[in-house]
Amino acid sequence: MLQIRPNCELCDRDLAPDSTNARICSYECTFCANCVDTELHNVCPNCGGGFLARPIRPGTERRSGTSLEHQPASSNRVYSAYNREHIHEFVNGVKDIPAEQR
Repeated sequence: MLQIRPNCELCDRDLAPDSTNARICSYECTFCANCVDTELHNVCPNCGGGFLARPIRPGTERRSGTSLEHQPASSNRVYSAYNREHIHEFVNGVKDIPAEQR
């Protein structure tokens, strides 16, 4: 089950559980759409993979036991382990390779 992390790992923008602005990679690294589009160029700086919109966990229980009430979003803020200079070097090295071929 997704952790639903509360922030962008690069700019620290808040990303509420119902945010349509959140993007994740297959490891659930979480960034905002603006950082993914303008700085990361669809390259996860942690793993090199691409991003997709993060699914939204229902806030209302429509099936028994399934909702944010039963599986709350994480409150632990996560930050990239790499500085922006290192991120830009890494991204520039792989951004022209399609995500499915990285």
